[in-house]
Amino acid sequence: MVVYASDGFVFIMTGPYARAKYAFGFCDRTGFRYPLEKLVYEVQNGVRTGLRVGYDVVDPDQPQNFLGRIRIFDPQSLRDPRPDKGLEASREFFGWNPVGDGGTAPDGTDSLSLGGSVGDVTVTVS
Repeated sequence: MVVYASDGFVFIMTGPYARAKYAFGFCDRTGFRYPLEKLVYEVQNGVRTGLRVGYDVVDPDQPQNFLGRIRIFDPQSLRDPRPDKGLEASREFFGWNPVGDGGTAPDGTDSLSLGGSVGDVTVTVS
């Protein structure tokens, strides 16, 4: 690439930019000094903002910002579901060998006693 200056000098450039082997830059967010190759472009909503920030302070673009742009097939319902026929059995309390006090009742069952109740609570404010 040949560049002509206004004073008549001719500059010949071999490439568009110099190598950044020893160059450093400053983070646009924190102002800290980083090697130039460690500065990355900040991206928001899939578009570069023009800011170069340090690799350790960059906020990656979040996938939830792209909802609606990407078609997602995630069915939630079942076709022809059947109700649970063991509803009463699933609501009973039970114990098993590793749980309980380790003893057994005379009928051979675990002696763990589980119970529950529902009552009324009266609150009086004076």
